[in-house]
Amino acid sequence: MNMAMVMVVVLAAPAATLTGDKAEVIPAHEVQTQLAQLVPQAKASGSSGSTLASYGNLALSLSVRTANGGAEIHAHYDDLMIVQQGSATLITGGTVVDPKLGSDGEIKGTGIQYGLQRTIMPGDVVIVPAGMPHQLLVPPGTIYSAMVAKVKE
Repeated sequence: MNMAMVMVVVLAAPAATLTGDKAEVIPAHEVQTQLAQLVPQAKASGSSGSTLASYGNLALSLSVRTANGGAEIHAHYDDLMIVQQGSATLITGGTVVDPKLGSDGEIKGTGIQYGLQRTIMPGDVVIVPAGMPHQLLVPPGTIYSAMVAKVKE
Protein backbone atom coordinates (compact mmCIF):
# COMPACT_ATOMS: atom_id res chain seq x y z
CA MET A 1 0.00 0.00 0.00
CA ASN A 2 1.49 3.35 -0.95
CA MET A 3 1.69 6.30 1.46
CA ALA A 4 -1.25 8.13 -0.14
CA MET A 5 -3.49 5.10 0.41
CA VAL A 6 -2.31 4.78 4.02
CA MET A 7 -3.20 8.43 4.64
CA VAL A 8 -6.67 7.97 3.14
CA VAL A 9 -7.32 4.98 5.41
CA VAL A 10 -5.96 6.76 8.52
CA LEU A 11 -7.90 9.97 7.86
CA ALA A 12 -11.13 8.11 7.05
CA ALA A 13 -10.96 5.85 10.11
CA PRO A 14 -12.62 8.26 12.57
CA ALA A 15 -15.62 8.66 10.24
CA ALA A 16 -16.04 4.89 10.05
CA THR A 17 -15.63 4.24 13.78
CA LEU A 18 -18.49 2.45 15.48
CA THR A 19 -20.03 3.87 18.56
CA GLY A 20 -20.34 1.49 21.48
CA ASP A 21 -18.01 -0.12 23.93
CA LYS A 22 -18.09 -3.84 23.16
CA ALA A 23 -17.41 -6.25 20.36
CA GLU A 24 -20.34 -8.28 19.16
CA VAL A 25 -20.45 -11.60 17.32
CA ILE A 26 -23.65 -12.73 15.63
CA PRO A 27 -23.29 -16.45 14.90
CA ALA A 28 -24.00 -17.57 11.32
CA HIS A 29 -26.69 -20.01 12.47
CA GLU A 30 -28.62 -17.12 14.08
CA VAL A 31 -28.42 -15.12 10.86
CA GLN A 32 -29.65 -18.09 8.81
CA THR A 33 -32.47 -18.81 11.30
CA GLN A 34 -33.67 -15.20 11.16
CA LEU A 35 -33.51 -15.16 7.36
CA ALA A 36 -35.63 -18.33 7.21
CA GLN A 37 -38.18 -16.79 9.60
CA LEU A 38 -38.53 -13.73 7.34
CA VAL A 39 -39.39 -15.73 4.21
CA PRO A 40 -43.15 -16.31 4.91
CA GLN A 41 -43.79 -12.57 5.41
CA ALA A 42 -41.75 -11.74 2.30
CA LYS A 43 -43.79 -14.23 0.28
CA ALA A 44 -47.01 -12.61 1.53
CA SER A 45 -46.06 -8.94 1.16
CA GLY A 46 -43.03 -8.83 -1.15
CA SER A 47 -40.49 -7.95 1.54
CA SER A 48 -39.60 -8.36 5.19
CA GLY A 49 -36.69 -7.49 7.44
CA SER A 50 -35.26 -7.53 10.93
CA THR A 51 -32.57 -5.66 12.83
CA LEU A 52 -29.50 -7.62 13.96
CA ALA A 53 -27.66 -4.79 15.71
CA SER A 54 -27.96 -1.04 16.04
CA TYR A 55 -25.35 1.50 17.08
CA GLY A 56 -25.35 5.28 16.82
CA ASN A 57 -24.00 5.38 13.28
CA LEU A 58 -24.57 1.79 12.14
CA ALA A 59 -27.66 -0.35 11.72
CA LEU A 60 -27.19 -3.96 10.65
CA SER A 61 -30.27 -5.72 9.35
CA LEU A 62 -31.52 -8.62 7.30
CA SER A 63 -33.69 -8.11 4.24
CA VAL A 64 -35.71 -10.70 2.33
CA ARG A 65 -37.49 -9.80 -0.90
CA THR A 66 -39.74 -11.73 -3.26
CA ALA A 67 -40.82 -8.68 -5.25
CA ASN A 68 -39.21 -5.59 -6.74
CA GLY A 69 -38.30 -2.74 -4.44
CA GLY A 70 -38.99 0.87 -5.23
CA ALA A 71 -36.31 3.36 -6.17
CA GLU A 72 -34.58 5.09 -3.24
CA ILE A 73 -32.07 7.79 -2.50
CA HIS A 74 -30.75 7.90 1.06
CA ALA A 75 -29.81 11.40 2.16
CA HIS A 76 -27.47 10.48 5.01
CA TYR A 77 -26.85 6.72 4.87
CA ASP A 78 -24.47 4.58 2.87
CA ASP A 79 -25.74 1.05 2.18
CA LEU A 80 -23.49 -1.97 2.31
CA MET A 81 -25.25 -5.16 1.23
CA ILE A 82 -23.93 -8.71 1.30
CA VAL A 83 -26.14 -10.96 -0.81
CA GLN A 84 -27.03 -14.17 1.03
CA GLN A 85 -29.52 -15.93 -1.26
CA GLY A 86 -31.06 -15.58 -4.71
CA SER A 87 -30.20 -13.04 -7.32
CA ALA A 88 -31.55 -9.64 -8.30
CA THR A 89 -30.90 -6.84 -10.72
CA LEU A 90 -29.38 -3.82 -8.99
CA ILE A 91 -29.98 -0.50 -10.73
CA THR A 92 -27.79 2.42 -9.62
CA GLY A 93 -27.49 5.99 -10.83
CA GLY A 94 -29.89 7.44 -13.34
CA THR A 95 -33.04 9.35 -12.47
CA VAL A 96 -35.75 8.38 -9.98
CA VAL A 97 -39.19 8.12 -11.60
CA ASP A 98 -42.01 9.91 -9.73
CA PRO A 99 -39.78 11.00 -6.80
CA LYS A 100 -41.39 11.82 -3.45
CA LEU A 101 -39.54 13.30 -0.48
CA GLY A 102 -40.40 11.55 2.77
CA SER A 103 -40.48 13.12 6.23
CA ASP A 104 -37.20 11.28 6.96
CA GLY A 105 -35.42 13.12 4.13
CA GLU A 106 -35.33 10.02 1.95
CA ILE A 107 -36.48 10.14 -1.68
CA LYS A 108 -38.57 7.25 -2.98
CA GLY A 109 -39.94 6.61 -6.42
CA THR A 110 -41.52 3.99 -8.64
CA GLY A 111 -38.39 3.18 -10.63
CA ILE A 112 -35.15 4.41 -12.16
CA GLN A 113 -34.53 5.58 -15.71
CA TYR A 114 -31.10 5.48 -17.35
CA GLY A 115 -29.39 3.68 -14.47
CA LEU A 116 -26.66 1.05 -14.64
CA GLN A 117 -28.09 -2.49 -14.32
CA ARG A 118 -26.06 -5.31 -12.78
CA THR A 119 -26.98 -8.81 -11.66
CA ILE A 120 -26.03 -9.51 -8.05
CA MET A 121 -25.88 -12.96 -6.46
CA PRO A 122 -24.84 -14.72 -3.23
CA GLY A 123 -21.46 -13.58 -1.94
CA ASP A 124 -21.56 -10.26 -3.82
CA VAL A 125 -20.86 -7.16 -1.76
CA VAL A 126 -22.68 -4.01 -2.84
CA ILE A 127 -21.81 -0.51 -1.66
CA VAL A 128 -24.24 2.31 -2.45
CA PRO A 129 -23.13 5.73 -1.19
CA ALA A 130 -25.62 8.26 0.21
CA GLY A 131 -27.17 10.35 -2.54
CA MET A 132 -27.10 7.61 -5.21
CA PRO A 133 -30.38 6.37 -6.68
CA HIS A 134 -30.75 2.60 -6.37
CA GLN A 135 -33.36 -0.11 -6.84
CA LEU A 136 -33.56 -3.91 -6.64
CA LEU A 137 -35.53 -5.92 -9.19
CA VAL A 138 -36.25 -9.48 -8.04
CA PRO A 139 -37.14 -12.09 -10.69
CA PRO A 140 -40.54 -13.79 -10.20
CA GLY A 141 -40.34 -16.87 -7.98
CA THR A 142 -37.01 -15.79 -6.46
CA ILE A 143 -36.29 -15.42 -2.76
CA TYR A 144 -33.57 -12.78 -2.47
CA SER A 145 -31.94 -12.07 0.89
CA ALA A 146 -29.11 -9.84 2.05
CA MET A 147 -27.39 -8.59 5.15
CA VAL A 148 -27.62 -4.80 5.02
CA ALA A 149 -25.49 -2.30 6.92
CA LYS A 150 -26.66 1.29 6.91
CA VAL A 151 -23.82 3.60 7.89
CA LYS A 152 -24.74 7.16 8.82
CA GLU A 153 -22.44 9.76 7.27
